Amino acid sequence: MRSDISFKTTDGLTLKGWLYAPVDATAKLPVIVMAHGFTAVKEQYLDRYAEVFAGQGFAVLVYDNRNFGASEGLPRQEADPLLQVRDYRDAITYVSSLDNIDAARVGVWGSSYSGGHVLQVAAFDRRVKCVSSQVPAISGSADVRMAVRPDLLPGLIEAFEADRAAVYAGEQPLLMEVVAEDPKADCALPGQDCFEFFTESGNSVAPAWRNEVTLKSIELLNEYEPGYAIDRISPTPLQVIVALKDTVTVPDAALRAYEKALQPKNLVLLNCGHFDPYLSEFKASSGAAIEWFKRHL
Repeated sequence: MRSDISFKTTDGLTLKGWLYAPVDATAKLPVIVMAHGFTAVKEQYLDRYAEVFAGQGFAVLVYDNRNFGASEGLPRQEADPLLQVRDYRDAITYVSSLDNIDAARVGVWGSSYSGGHVLQVAAFDRRVKCVSSQVPAISGSADVRMAVRPDLLPGLIEAFEADRAAVYAGEQPLLMEVVAEDPKADCALPGQDCFEFFTESGNSVAPAWRNEVTLKSIELLNEYEPGYAIDRISPTPLQVIVALKDTVTVPDAALRAYEKALQPKNLVLLNCGHFDPYLSEFKASSGAAIEWFKRHL
């Protein structure tokens, strides 16, 4: 059963999403809190995960990140990772207050950008009792340097500085495309697999998704290092799901981070690309998460 929900963040925004719960549940439920990755909205297949999690006895809170989709926040289309991490914690506070939720059994799930976020959340928020991090972002600065040619990086830094000055002077923030069909075009997420996933899902299931993001979002990504505290998650059980053919959040970074993590932990290797866990490898990715949450929640 799915219901529309909204909750307030500590800085006063209203974030909107869905609450899933098993039909005819009588006891208080363990809950999984989840949000999407870079620029994505909840309709881009998070409902699939929530449905199968709920089918296994979990309540699931799914919401749009601030500035995206149905949620409030300005500037629109700006992905601030540190604020998104705080929003996860506010989502935990909200859902833990509900009468049908067992606040002692809270798990977090994230994928790609939010896969990095849940590492940060679990490292410092002991209300989290289990975490599953799928194809996680580990180092924003490494991701930027992989996507941008070294000779173009100084120009990008100059663009960050010019955009900051313009916004300070009262102008609107500079927007850029998230994905582009032309491999030579400037965009936030280059690559054919990124283009196909976002445009196909945007056309078919997620009309709220927009192919634009603020330039500042790239600057904030460049400053974000979610993998640094992975060894602080223990004793909270950690699962990391790695796509071995991932060209967006490359597997070697996730594997190095996993080696740094302490027990209890679980590594799942999928022989696929970054976006396949939502689609062709959905059964494998969701099944691994279900097994981990059932074991620890």
